[in-house]
Amino acid sequence: MRAGVVAGVTGYLLWGLYPLYWPLLAPAGAVEILVHRIVWSAVLVLVLLVALGRLRSLLHRISSRRTIGLTGLAAVLMAVNWGVYIWAVNNGHVVDTALGYFINPLMTVAAGVVLLGEQLRLAQRIALGLAALAAVVLLAGQHEFPWVALVLAGSFAGYAIVKKQVGLGAVDGFATETALLAVPALAALVLLGASGGATVFAHGWEHAMLLVLTGAVSAAPLLCFGAAVVRLPLATLGAIQYLAPILQFLTGVLFYREEMPLDRWIGFCLVWAAAVVLVVDGLRTVTPPVAAPSPRAGLPRRGATADGEAR
Repeated sequence: MRAGVVAGVTGYLLWGLYPLYWPLLAPAGAVEILVHRIVWSAVLVLVLLVALGRLRSLLHRISSRRTIGLTGLAAVLMAVNWGVYIWAVNNGHVVDTALGYFINPLMTVAAGVVLLGEQLRLAQRIALGLAALAAVVLLAGQHEFPWVALVLAGSFAGYAIVKKQVGLGAVDGFATETALLAVPALAALVLLGASGGATVFAHGWEHAMLLVLTGAVSAAPLLCFGAAVVRLPLATLGAIQYLAPILQFLTGVLFYREEMPLDRWIGFCLVWAAAVVLVVDGLRTVTPPVAAPSPRAGLPRRGATADGEAR
């Protein structure tokens, strides 16, 4: 549990610090950053799989057309999420990205109802109602549609549902997704270079190194997440996941000085209330009630040793 908490907190802290990294890659645009992120992530995770001796078993597991098709869909949703996030951070919409990841669990719950036929508990209905009210407040007070938050939340919710159908682990799934995206990403890099739009070789080795490091920046929190998900209950991990949007929100407000009018504060407070309801409901759902010990608890059964092994 302790190792899982450390890994989970580390992973989500790294995700939460993303808004401080992507602006360092200027003057590279969102498309160039995205394709570098895909290519170098694919290279890094391929080296990792070879080092762990898991490449052959992964190739065997993804041999079916269904697995490839679903993984390809997950890869497209991941690319959309990454691209919109990078663009938003580099164009003054950090708070919108935080809003997207605050409402993402709520959208995942809603998608599970619509697409998978899951039943809502009372707390989940309350949380979705609060989220809907927050959406009304935010839409009424803004001059533009909050498409960044909705695209981020929708693409990640869809990504989670598709990943659930595929059944690959965090590292194996990430490796397959980046491998499927690597070829079009390489083609995009070639086109950017041919058109003069690439910046990788035009601004010194520091700029080139920062672009190469996008692979490690993407893989590190994912590996921490993979270590946490096998050690922690999902409800605990679900509570930890809010560290990332909290950090993103604080970065947008305190570091980048993005505007937060009253209606936006009200909308965020409603979303935070919905998140608290979801977390508490999740923790109560997975925590079994503690039964009172029986008078004979701890005594061996007749015909059994004290450690329970039958004779």
